[in-house]
Amino acid sequence: MLARVDGIEASWLASGLDDAFALVAGRFFRREVRVRARACVAGMLSGLERKTGWSLAEYVGEKSPDGMQRLFTAARWDQDAVRDDVRGYVASALGDLDGVLIGDDTGFEKKGVCSAGVQRQYTGTAGKITNCQLGVFLAYAGPKGRALVDRELYLPRSWTRDEVRLAAAKVPSETPFRTKPQLLRLMIERAVAAEIPFGWVTADEAYGDNGPLRAFLEERHRLASRSVEAFAAVLWRYLWQTRDALVWKLDGHVKGRAAGLWCCVRLRLMPLAWW
Repeated sequence: MLARVDGIEASWLASGLDDAFALVAGRFFRREVRVRARACVAGMLSGLERKTGWSLAEYVGEKSPDGMQRLFTAARWDQDAVRDDVRGYVASALGDLDGVLIGDDTGFEKKGVCSAGVQRQYTGTAGKITNCQLGVFLAYAGPKGRALVDRELYLPRSWTRDEVRLAAAKVPSETPFRTKPQLLRLMIERAVAAEIPFGWVTADEAYGDNGPLRAFLEERHRLASRSVEAFAAVLWRYLWQTRDALVWKLDGHVKGRAAGLWCCVRLRLMPLAWW
């Protein structure tokens, strides 16, 4: 996954890159990898229209995309630790007790069959069934800003049952099959363990209609508002009237673009000792 920057001045983002990258620099074990990773992030924050291995390499003055591609395939760095560092930074910079965890999945169209998790499946990105990978993402939003904080690759059963294919894609053979709602729950659990302050969890109907995920949220945090079904019904009537509308948090600042039903769960967070 490569980043996309919309509506933000690239030079403004780049101005704080050295300080931000210093937070994760130690997760890249060799100097060459650290330097290339920093250059890659600079390219992703640039004004490049398309961000590919080739365009990023050209942006930083490299003659081929081999180094950039190696960064994501063979170079040694701790991507989960980088995720944890970024999540911690987001919590410290944007954290708010009334913050929102936002779950959603998106697809990445592919032409081959070797990329981990790729198969013919539906993706809203293309609006059809096509050859693609699917990722589930967790974002954080609050009055101070918003940012991605976690990600999980969706591996269909056709992959988790095929040890040869897993090995070829360098996916651990013990990786279990998890549904997309299960992947979202996993990321929410990590956010809770990391003590990210939040008061809401929101996702579209594919997650809001998932009984085990809703039961998990109710069990861990206790609903402080009306039931999910009733709240979803209110939102459904609202969206049916406005179709492509803004879903607002009832008392303030948080809003999200929505073209379909969004189920919002208001949570009363208990002290950590109670969890």
